[in-house]
Amino acid sequence: MAQGTTGVTIAGLAREGGVGVETIRYYQRRGLLKMPARGGRTGGVRRYGEEDIRRLRFIRSAQAAGFSLEEIAELLALDASEDRARARALAKERILALNVKIAELETARNSLQRLARACDAGAVGPCPIIAAFVKAG
Repeated sequence: MAQGTTGVTIAGLAREGGVGVETIRYYQRRGLLKMPARGGRTGGVRRYGEEDIRRLRFIRSAQAAGFSLEEIAELLALDASEDRARARALAKERILALNVKIAELETARNSLQRLARACDAGAVGPCPIIAAFVKAG
């Protein structure tokens, strides 16, 4: 922790988690992060500890894996209850959703590769890439 045992401010927590202060406040409003009481010895400044940093990093990692904030809240609650079966079920649901997204992205990549090949520099007429996007819009 950057400031020893006294904890970090909200700005320090944001920096540790790679987010903005407003993101911390949003997570607090959503109940994902607690809002510590103002400290008497710290001049009324709220201080966050290692557990808050760990929790924030967990939230960010779970988001990177594609979990929604609602799912993350459930995972955090499951962590306290040690309900591995539900955590595993959530992970399997996320894997299925990721597989669908990967298939969609592969289809998009293949289509774009075909269009890029069709858009030969020596060809005449409208560019197939631009034409395809105009049709899609």
